[in-house]
Amino acid sequence: MSTQAVLPRGRGFALGRLGTFVILVVAAALTLGPVIWTVITALTPTDAVTHTTSFGLSAFTDVFAKIPVWLYIWNSVLVTLLIAAGQMLSAAMAGYVFARYEFRAKKFLFGMILATMMVPLQVIIVPVFMLVRGMGLADTLLALIIPALPTAFGTFLMRQYFMGLPAELGEAAQLDGAGPWRTFFRVYLPLATPGLAIVGILAFNYHWNEFFRPLILTISEQNFTLPLGLVTLQGNLGTGSVSTVLAGVVISMIPALIVFIFGQKPLREGLTAGSGK
Repeated sequence: MSTQAVLPRGRGFALGRLGTFVILVVAAALTLGPVIWTVITALTPTDAVTHTTSFGLSAFTDVFAKIPVWLYIWNSVLVTLLIAAGQMLSAAMAGYVFARYEFRAKKFLFGMILATMMVPLQVIIVPVFMLVRGMGLADTLLALIIPALPTAFGTFLMRQYFMGLPAELGEAAQLDGAGPWRTFFRVYLPLATPGLAIVGILAFNYHWNEFFRPLILTISEQNFTLPLGLVTLQGNLGTGSVSTVLAGVVISMIPALIVFIFGQKPLREGLTAGSGK
C-alpha cells in the first residue's frame, strides 16, 4: 500500500514540474522571441535589387553611414550617466532626511512626493518645457538632464533602505564628533550601496531608452539622443531596409545589456556587505 501511495504522488510531482517547465518556456519565448527576431533580421539583410538574403554586418555599417551614430551615442551616454548619478545622489539625500530627521509637515511632504509618481509625464511636459525655455535651456542637453534629477521612486526606495539601517550607527558617529554631513557620507551612504545600485540601474535603463522627452525638448539634430536619432533611419534620411532599422535597435540595446550584466555583481556584493554589517 505504501508503494501505491508513493507512485501517484511521484507522478503528480513530475507532472507539476513538467507544467512549470512548459509555462517557463512559453514565457521565455514570448519575452525573448522579439529580441531574437530583431537580432536575426539585423544580421540577415535583404538586397533591395536582387532580393537575396545574406548573413553579415552590412546593415550595421549602413546605420553608421546614414546617421551620426557616435554623436547620438555620446549624447545618450552623457545625458544618461549624469541623470543616473544625479538621481542616486538626490534620492540618497532626500531619503536619508525623510528616514532620520523629524520636521514639520514631514509626512505631508513625503506624501506629495509619492503623489507625483501618479502623474503621467504627458501631463507635465508642457510646464516643464515652459520652465526650461524660461531658463534659456531649450534645445540643449541640460534640458533633458536637470528636470530628471529628482526621483520620487528613488526617494521612496532610499527612505525605506535607510530606515532599515540601525540608528545607533549615527549616534555613535555623533559621539565621535561627526557632523550631519560626515555621518551621512561616511557612515550611512556606504551602507546604502544596494539601494543606490538599484536607483542607478533603473535610471540608466529608463533614460537610455527614453524617447518622449527628447522628442519634445530637443530640436537640433546635434542634441538628439540615440533613440530619437534612430527614428531618422525611417524618417528624413529614409531607408527601405528593415534590417538597417533593426540593426540600429540592436546597437541601442548593447549599452543597456552591459549595464544589466555588470550591475548585478556590485548589487549582490552590496546586499551581502549590508547584511554582514
